[in-house]
Amino acid sequence: MRADARKNRDHLLAVAGAAITEQGVDASLRDIARRADVGLATLIRHFPTREALLEALLRTNFDELAVKATDLETSGEPDEALASWLRDFVACAHNYRGVIELMVTAIEDPQSALHASCVAMRAAGTRLLTRAQAQGLARSDIDGTDLFALAGSLAWLSDQPSFAARTDHLFDVVVSAILRPGT
Repeated sequence: MRADARKNRDHLLAVAGAAITEQGVDASLRDIARRADVGLATLIRHFPTREALLEALLRTNFDELAVKATDLETSGEPDEALASWLRDFVACAHNYRGVIELMVTAIEDPQSALHASCVAMRAAGTRLLTRAQAQGLARSDIDGTDLFALAGSLAWLSDQPSFAARTDHLFDVVVSAILRPGT
């Protein structure tokens, strides 16, 4: 990609990231283009669908979380590693209000632009969960799909104004339930 095209793409992503952080995943593509001072056709040329735009935005964050999961697999205590990664996952998902529903759908749809990123994200969390389970530090009756659902629920809660003051407490409750061995 030419340097000027890369610069334009990066600018579009920065503007889209800000708009989606403010307005959620249903932010107007026309508004994003207007904020970026380009035409809608230019935005669509770079990102033909809303999902392609979201995939480009999320891929960087998801790649960082996948790297963190890999690092955590070999360092630190398994329970602390899982809790740390979950907190980062929830924060990442919360940054893009409304993305959880898209992520859940994308995991089930191999044709989705978000599919590979979401599957890799779930696999990263699953590895950390499995490691904690192998050490007897996490519940044995949940799997990566359950973990992804719980993390998604926590991200959704953090999007709800009426729960905003309780999100840290609820995160701690859920994590303590995951990390309690048994059942």
